[in-house]
Amino acid sequence: MKKLFLSAFIAILCLLWYYYFMNSSKEVINEEQKEVAINVEEDDATMKKSTHLKFKGVPIDGKLDEFKSRMKRKGFKHIGTQDNAEILQGDFADFKECMIYVSTLDNKDLVSKISVVFPEQKQWKYLYGDYTHLKELLTEKYGKPSACTEKFQFFHEPRNDSEKMSYALLGGCQYESRFTTDNGEITLWIEHESSLSCFVMLSYKDKDNSNIIREHAKDDL
Repeated sequence: MKKLFLSAFIAILCLLWYYYFMNSSKEVINEEQKEVAINVEEDDATMKKSTHLKFKGVPIDGKLDEFKSRMKRKGFKHIGTQDNAEILQGDFADFKECMIYVSTLDNKDLVSKISVVFPEQKQWKYLYGDYTHLKELLTEKYGKPSACTEKFQFFHEPRNDSEKMSYALLGGCQYESRFTTDNGEITLWIEHESSLSCFVMLSYKDKDNSNIIREHAKDDL
């Protein structure tokens, strides 16, 4: 009888301890969630006040880890590193699975440039379509390009879309639009990788941090 009573008493203590532990854990988790939510709200407010050029609402500035964390909140994922640039992947400007290259100043943990690689296209009408679509969107947001070059650099003008695509694959397609803002410069262009693929690229350079790069270069002279 005593053993039965002791077992029941121990079981009740275990249940009380479990109940207390679970409630305490929930309170800790709730407090942590509230703290994270407050920190996110504060960070969002800080980003809005920033005078740096922004990409997806995120200032092109600050430490690399901070920038990556902010981009993850925007739905991007980190997939690797290449040529001293961090690579993110995600949807951008209605395009799926774009590659985002985040560059920092040499020997300094300061984000200064973002490059976007849009999906590869096999036909000129789609490649040119991506370029013109993005150019229209950028023009609506930032105004007319401050500089624009759209031509082919070969012996003769291409006679059809097939030749245009061939020229683009061989590097003979110079399509570039540049948009200058108070906070930096945005450049859109058609790029090729060897003679195998063509795609549209977009780069964002922050003005203040680009000036820092310039000063670093001058120090080397």
